[in-house]
Amino acid sequence: MELLPKEIADTLPPLYATEKEKDPLVRVKFFTPDSNWTWYATEYDPTDRLFFGLVRGFETELGYFSLDELKSAKGPLGLPIERDLYWKPVPLSKVRSGAAF
Repeated sequence: MELLPKEIADTLPPLYATEKEKDPLVRVKFFTPDSNWTWYATEYDPTDRLFFGLVRGFETELGYFSLDELKSAKGPLGLPIERDLYWKPVPLSKVRSGAAF
């Protein structure tokens, strides 16, 4: 699976572009099918291949995560990280509240 096709990458605003927005859109969701880790991207820098968004793992927090790390990481059963093929962009507040699932 291609984690970040060009047509999706082109929809992501550059890093810091949404920092003044109250409720930026989460445009892409990545997850591990064999654990509870999930990454929700709101911004992306194609040069550094770096996202900003919400990460749910041991804790839930906003931060940066790397496309290269997502591509190389494996879950506890050895499964690769996937992109949610059916994800539709939603405001970050819906993801935080759990309403986007």
